Amino acid sequence: MAENTWLVVGLGNPGEQYARNRHNVGQMVLDELAKRIGGTFKAHKGNARIAEGRLVPGGPKLVLVKPNSYMNLSGGPTSALASFFGVDPSHIVVVHDELDIPFDTLKLKQGGGHGGHNGIRDIAAALKTPEFLRVRVGIGRPPGRQDAADFVLRDFAGPEREQLPILIADAADAVEIVVNDGLLAAQSKFHGA
Repeated sequence: MAENTWLVVGLGNPGEQYARNRHNVGQMVLDELAKRIGGTFKAHKGNARIAEGRLVPGGPKLVLVKPNSYMNLSGGPTSALASFFGVDPSHIVVVHDELDIPFDTLKLKQGGGHGGHNGIRDIAAALKTPEFLRVRVGIGRPPGRQDAADFVLRDFAGPEREQLPILIADAADAVEIVVNDGLLAAQSKFHGA
């Protein structure tokens, strides 16, 4: 296994029509991380676009992964790239949207259930374990009686768009802290009041 390599998977749907949807916030976070490591996304045979680099010279290697599959089929590309790069599930960080967390809030965890998130369900099935790390980016619940599936496939609303760059930067910071200092350090920073 590659000791100092981390697979960071940003969940979303492929294609320009989905790029700014709430469901694609994981891939937005990966764009921010790619800037930080000076990486460019390129096609990979593992059915994904990847960018590779380090946050600091000699630091952990990050492999940023945007699956080419739809959200609900994220497991195949994640498993294929974990195998290709020799990365253990304990060194996989999945960044994804979370309906059950208020907008502009982050929660981090390792393992546990999928909470109805089909992308997480598919990754756990493909890896044969739920014991990967998650950076859960809160998008909040839909207003009124709007269907959740419809809500996640819409772009962020006006007031949200103003806060979105800060949320994306915070989520990228959370990934950095997980990789450099561990999950507990990241949780203590982002789970505070």
